[in-house]
Amino acid sequence: QVQLVESGGGLAQAGDSLRLSCAASGRTDRNYAMGWLRQAPGKERELVAGINSRTTYYADSVEGRFTISRDNDKKTVYLQMNSLKPEDTAVYYCAAVRVGLYSDYIPRRRDGYDYWGQGAQVTVSS
Repeated sequence: QVQLVESGGGLAQAGDSLRLSCAASGRTDRNYAMGWLRQAPGKERELVAGINSRTTYYADSVEGRFTISRDNDKKTVYLQMNSLKPEDTAVYYCAAVRVGLYSDYIPRRRDGYDYWGQGAQVTVSS
């Protein structure tokens, strides 16, 4: 019911900033929790940041450096990444799941999401 298209990945040096975008189309008139998850080679996919109508979530590893936001008019969710570190290197995925109105629910696990973007490579060099 919802399609997600990501953009904004690329190469960066340590300390630089990047912004990822995730544009939604399809049936977007319902309520969704949105998440950014990343997967580095040889590691599990992990939730980096999430947002719903009431709250946000950040993993300890990115707290204070990354900011998730949503523009409802543009049907787009963003991940602003500041003070990038080499350990941030990963493929970043945008994901969504339908939730109730004003829900505090943000899935922490990969299998908690129903819709996925194609992934965006972020590479941070020293």
